Amino acid sequence: MAKNKLKIGVLFGGKSAEHEVSIISANNVIGALDKNKYQITKIKIDKKGKFDSSILCKMDVIFPVLHGPYGEDGSMQGFLKIMNLPFVGPSVLGSAVGMDKDIMKRLFREARIPIGKYVAVCAGDEISFKEISKKLDLPMFIKPANLGSSVGIHKVKNEKEFLAGIKDAFQYDTKLVIEANIKGREIECSVLGNEYPIASIPGEIIANADFYSYDSKYIDDKSISKIPADLDKKTIKKIQNMAVQVFKTLNCEGMGRVDFFLKDSGEIIVNEINTLPGFTAISMYPKMWEASGMPISKLLDNLIRLAQDRFKREQKLKNTIK
Repeated sequence: MAKNKLKIGVLFGGKSAEHEVSIISANNVIGALDKNKYQITKIKIDKKGKFDSSILCKMDVIFPVLHGPYGEDGSMQGFLKIMNLPFVGPSVLGSAVGMDKDIMKRLFREARIPIGKYVAVCAGDEISFKEISKKLDLPMFIKPANLGSSVGIHKVKNEKEFLAGIKDAFQYDTKLVIEANIKGREIECSVLGNEYPIASIPGEIIANADFYSYDSKYIDDKSISKIPADLDKKTIKKIQNMAVQVFKTLNCEGMGRVDFFLKDSGEIIVNEINTLPGFTAISMYPKMWEASGMPISKLLDNLIRLAQDRFKREQKLKNTIK
């Protein structure tokens, strides 16, 4: 019977500061995949980016469980496209623009999706605390433009913290985004689909630390999630509609988790999208779908099906002019 099973290659690890989180996510994905349907092969990428790529061509579908650069930013997606393999999640463009917080926000602005005030700076730029703090006020957040899982993020309240935060964040990326502090509830919403995406019931992150940092997510257990979030029906619908709008604006496919701030006034601000969201035991993406009536095993089935559907659609496209 094994020969009838779909061969799934789970890619994890990678050349990223989020290597360890990727391993945890991959173990949960592998544990939740239906062993009666799938023959699963683990494909680990080490911290130097090395892995046995010869395995890939033997797989029916690749499931990248990769977070951060070299896995979530379009580079691996481009490699898989060149190899002509179906893969889960957004393709090259959606992955790339979803990864770069600066480009992402520019596209949101173009689509008139509400975002907070921010400044982007690159290595080598003259960075003035006085000018930036005047524009954004204090406190403000410093973030590497191309990382997730709250790696390298600093909430700064003065010039000393600002300079230290800039120095640390530049260890992870050559471009940073510096964002105004937004007072509001942290709401998240999962999206699933290709041409016709759907949104889950929203959830809420309640951070007991100063902000939802890497440590508060994965180490100190200083944050809790509430699913579903305590919201009225009108607000839920607005968040779901905006999550789908974000997904479409960035040309995403497969999956994405959209993060919002909900102000006391009722205004909804989009923070960012995560195009390959976590699948750890505490990760919001699968938990919100579970609360929406889709257990993780069914969710994974749908993600694999969406990968196959996109691949079949793209295979029908002409690549010659004759």
